[in-house]
Amino acid sequence: MTLKTLALALPLALALAGGHAEAGNLVLNGSFENGLNGWTLTNAPGSYSVATILYGAAQPYPMGAFNEAVPTHNVPTSSPDAPGQRAAYFVSDFSNNETLSQLVYMTPGVYQIGFSTYAPRNGYANAGDAAFVGRIAGVDLASYNVSSGPVGTWQTFAGTTTITSADFYNLSFSFQTNRFPSKDIVIDEVYVIETQSSVPEPTTLALLGSALVGAGVLRRRRR
Repeated sequence: MTLKTLALALPLALALAGGHAEAGNLVLNGSFENGLNGWTLTNAPGSYSVATILYGAAQPYPMGAFNEAVPTHNVPTSSPDAPGQRAAYFVSDFSNNETLSQLVYMTPGVYQIGFSTYAPRNGYANAGDAAFVGRIAGVDLASYNVSSGPVGTWQTFAGTTTITSADFYNLSFSFQTNRFPSKDIVIDEVYVIETQSSVPEPTTLALLGSALVGAGVLRRRRR
């Protein structure tokens, strides 16, 4: 190994040992393009439970938001998923903590987490309010009444969390109403991406070891 090669390899190995991971979405079907596959729905009411609606579809439930055409998600996020054609729609008028959830396996490291929401105008006009909570790996990114948020526009919620032990962590979106009719909410672009791992991968350790061995050989040759 030459001095020039070593000079390039050693910083690279040290940088990789810091554990920067590829930004793949750990959430299965985070954009709801495959319906509710990968998600668990609990406390679903007898009618008007969570549906995956089509963007721009002025159609009745469950294909659309009761004839309102919800616009395509158009705000930038850190989700690595490609823009899709569907979103999840919470619409029940008598929802007792209706929850959409998923378990995600996370190893020690730093993660960026987030999702987006949209309040349809026709639902916003309803007299009853709706309480919404979006929680990812124990972090409440959103907890508010739909009446207090914007209407007819997409908003994003994002943050970071540090995981110290490898385990399955819960993602959950809860919706609660107590009146007919009540406000609705749409969610999309759910993501969890690892930004820094605290444990170097085997290939990273091998590269770091090779660089250090090369440094030792070069030092002996100079002597």
